[in-house]
Amino acid sequence: MLFIDLLMLALGLALLLGGGDILVRGASSLARIFGVPPLVIGMTIVAFGTSAPELSVNLLAVLRGNTEISFGNITGSNIANIALILGVAALVRPLAIEGVVIRREIPMMILASLVALVAGADAVLRGSPNSFDRADGLIFLLLFGVFLFYTLMEVVGRRRDDSLLQQAAGISGRTGLRNTAANLALIVGGLAMLILGGKVCVDAAVAVAEALSVPRVVIGLTVVAVGTSLPELVTSVMAAARGHSDIAIGNVVGSNIFNLLLINGVCSTLRPIPVPTPGGAGDLIVMTALAVLLLPLCSTDHRRIVRLEGVLLLVAYAAYIIWRVGGW
Repeated sequence: MLFIDLLMLALGLALLLGGGDILVRGASSLARIFGVPPLVIGMTIVAFGTSAPELSVNLLAVLRGNTEISFGNITGSNIANIALILGVAALVRPLAIEGVVIRREIPMMILASLVALVAGADAVLRGSPNSFDRADGLIFLLLFGVFLFYTLMEVVGRRRDDSLLQQAAGISGRTGLRNTAANLALIVGGLAMLILGGKVCVDAAVAVAEALSVPRVVIGLTVVAVGTSLPELVTSVMAAARGHSDIAIGNVVGSNIFNLLLINGVCSTLRPIPVPTPGGAGDLIVMTALAVLLLPLCSTDHRRIVRLEGVLLLVAYAAYIIWRVGGW
């Protein structure tokens, strides 16, 4: 039965990744048919599409009461994005960092991580069980709105100079289908795959956790988190290999902001998400510490993350996984 559950988990992840890609292609092509500028498509549809696997898993997990999977997927994805994905990308090629990432994306990610850490510390602040409640969710969504507004204002003032936004426009500007009906079919098919993949993934993750007698949050932090972060992993490693290291780190940091503010905001607004005990507070601390650590890593050595730092990030991720799986 465990083997079957693992196969179903892999199937669910494959449906999520395929559905997100199909949704982006169909929606981007349809938007171009109606004359939507590529930059706008890149800022909205493409950004949403890369976070669609996490959003699908978390929404279904929350709606079905599996909040441990939701918490684990959000925090685990953010930890994996920094320590695992950037570590691997830095080993492929040292990552040169654009000033806009240090000035805009990383500080916003640090702020979002600190807000999540404080929001999840109810036991210390209010004497109640730690959780992300609806008020916290609304704060996350408000911060996400501020981030989008600030980013769009910079687009207006620095459109030609922002390489990250140019890359987003380039992704959305790829050649695609021009037939409206075909693109609508792709959108519907992508959404269906996301919904089905989310359901299969959540059910299988719960089954695997029960079969291995480990907390559901651990499965969310490891297998589900890494699985739903595969788009970021592939994108960042390929970008680093091709010398587009600014895109590699911008993709990771942007994904973390989406996960914490948009996805966590939507999910905790629909249903409060308890911070699992034991270990949940530690997960938030590790996530926040890595976010803070990324700023000096990007600001030193001529604004580069070198291979030695990539090795240290991978060692840190391995130590974290051993700690969580070991239940210490």
